[in-house]
Amino acid sequence: MISDPTAFERYRNTATEKTSLPRLIVGTAIVILFWVAITLVVVLGGTYLAIIWHLLPGDPRGPLPGFLASPIGILTALTSFAGIWLGLWLAMRFVHGEPLTALFGASRRVSWPGFLKGLIAVLITSALSEVLLYCLQPEIARGTISLSTWLLFLVPIMALALLQTSSEEMLFRGYLLRGLAKRFESPYVWALLPTLLFTSLHWSPASSLAINACVLASIAAFALLLTLVVYVTGNLGAAFGAHLGNNLTGFLLISHQESYNSFALFNAKPLEGPDWTTTDAVIIAAIGIVCTLLTILLLLHPRSPLKVTADLRDAAPVN
Repeated sequence: MISDPTAFERYRNTATEKTSLPRLIVGTAIVILFWVAITLVVVLGGTYLAIIWHLLPGDPRGPLPGFLASPIGILTALTSFAGIWLGLWLAMRFVHGEPLTALFGASRRVSWPGFLKGLIAVLITSALSEVLLYCLQPEIARGTISLSTWLLFLVPIMALALLQTSSEEMLFRGYLLRGLAKRFESPYVWALLPTLLFTSLHWSPASSLAINACVLASIAAFALLLTLVVYVTGNLGAAFGAHLGNNLTGFLLISHQESYNSFALFNAKPLEGPDWTTTDAVIIAAIGIVCTLLTILLLLHPRSPLKVTADLRDAAPVN
């Protein structure tokens, strides 16, 4: 299913000689700087405005955690991922001398058929995952959001979720993966290093060690899936769609996190809760990994109607 490296070799080789390890480090630092700066501006600024406009109910955790857990806080936090896009544009333009679109694929265009297939495949396996998690812990309650409000925010949430997920794919499966692959032949460098960095960002201090371990194992498996589809297609389109499908399920349908459940129609038992056992954690990890493997089959099996294809188009002209 993954024996032909042609598409990835084309993608890897689009990086110029300016994609050196020191320049990658400088570029990554620029991205992180702008990501952190814009996050601080929008989150702290949003919290301040919410306080002076009396938009926050009393929250024992304090104004900042209360704001971030509120609907407007979630929307604000998602806008902070624009900092990654801005940082990547600056890094590509001024550090590497390339257009930002070079990260999309060798054709410099997003594969929209791949995007749609990735989205559908993950929505299918996410539904299966939720059924299995329900069998493990059937504590699901209707969320506080009304259906009319949910429909009102449906498009904005989808747009902001796309902003978040696409920025992460551009950084971890685009900028870092492509840049490292240009300099290192071993996938233990260009595949595993971005995967480990991406996975580590999902550590939750509010969760137990066992739950953190299970969640990180599931996320690492999903990150490797995203890397695999980039390798097969030489394009970020399918990874964009798959990542979006995964996050939309949690944002809009069934939330497993108290801090991100304002727009979900249903709330499951939060993973931050103290009542999960080690056995529960192992089962949760197994569910995540199995559903990731099923997603791989849907996207890569030759007979699957959702099989992604290599992006072998010529590069789009640079404007």
